Order: sequence, then structure tokens, then C-alpha cells
Amino acid sequence: MCGRFVSSSPPDEIAKYFDVAEVAETYLEPSYNVAPSQEVYAVFERDAVRQLQPFRWGLIPFWAKERSVGYKMINARAETLADKNAYKRAFRSRRCIIPANGFYEWKRIPGRRAKQPFYIHRPDDEPYAFAGLWEVWRGAGEGEGGEVDDVGPVSSCTIVTCAANDALEAVHDRMPVILPRRAWDEWLSEEVDDVSRLGKLLVPAPSDLTVLYPVSTAVNNPRSAGARLIDRLQDGQVED
Repeated sequence: MCGRFVSSSPPDEIAKYFDVAEVAETYLEPSYNVAPSQEVYAVFERDAVRQLQPFRWGLIPFWAKERSVGYKMINARAETLADKNAYKRAFRSRRCIIPANGFYEWKRIPGRRAKQPFYIHRPDDEPYAFAGLWEVWRGAGEGEGGEVDDVGPVSSCTIVTCAANDALEAVHDRMPVILPRRAWDEWLSEEVDDVSRLGKLLVPAPSDLTVLYPVSTAVNNPRSAGARLIDRLQDGQVED
């Protein structure tokens, strides 16, 4: 599961880090509390050109009748990508990398009402390369009330998740798939459509790539913002 993450690097730094050739003109403000349905940067390839552009977080399948479907599809389980109608087409031909400076997970603490959020990041503070899928939804569907939802096209994405590694399993049983640099070309290639081959990339990251510590419950509110959200709680500091 990945319900919130940090995207604080500017697009020029992201482009350099991921060897991007073309960057969309749309600029996203740095965010320390990216929430579902918000715009996020994603790296993908089109006609063998690596590009960076904003996508709506929460994949909207091309066949969906309304955009709200995307709220349920912020994460896609690696184990079922090849079988689920919402993801199998994108898994073959519309893969992306979602850059993240870190992400949050929540742990239930005995005797406390609220779960404790933890911030997870690389020890060297370089960006994570989350495995993702993307789609373009063109609207013109009929909503639940019979109204026409025709506000397209919308480019959307989802984060692929796998079982947690040893460092995270005490906090949560799932984590984003974090692709090593050696896997980027294969994951992004439009020429690769062998799902068995691609599935071998979708494994937990080594534990030494995931440093975690408790942070304030302020991150629970999607309106909370700022770098203070990733400040580490001091030893003995408790929030309830």
C-alpha cells in the first residue's frame, strides 16, 4: 500500500536523474504530502523517447464511465497485474516510473487511537523509482446518475505494490515496487511486452534502501503541507 508520498525534486533534477529527453511545460509545486487524485510526475517512453509529464494519481481505465473510478486505483498489486482488466493492457504497453523522494506508511500502536505514520526514504536521499502504470481516459461515459462525464482526456497513473521487505513488514505488509537503475530501460521499453519477464522485476527492494522513522500525525490531513511533515519525532515524543 502507498497512500501518501513526497515529491519535492524540481522537474529538471528529475529529468537529469532519470535520463529524460523531453519535459512537459507544466510545473508542479514540490509536495511533502502527495495525496490520491493529485497530479504527480511520471517518466515514460513514447516512440523510444523518454519523457516526463504530470499524471493524475489514481489510474482511470480507458473503459471507465467516470473519473471517480481512479480513487480506487492508486495502487496495483504486482501479483495480479497480468490478470485484472483495469491493469493488464497497461502492464503490457503503458508502464512508467513515478519518482518519489520518500513515502509514508502507518502502524497501529496498542493503546493509541490513531495509527502512527512513518516516513520512509533512501539512506542517500536519492529519489525512489516507483514502478507504475499509466492510461489515457477520454471521457464521454455516463455517470452513476445518468449524467455524461465528458471531461477528458485525462492521463492517469497507479503505483505498483509488492510484499514489504524485512525493514518495513513490522509497519505494513505492502510497499511500492522500487526499481533499481538497471531495470529502468526494460520497464519503460515499449518493445517489451512479456509479462512473465516484466513480473520478475516486481520484487521488494533491499532493506538497506529503506530508512524509516516516526513523524507527526499532521500528515494524516491531506491539506497539511511543508517539509515539517518529514521531521522525525524525538525519542519519547508521543502524539494521540
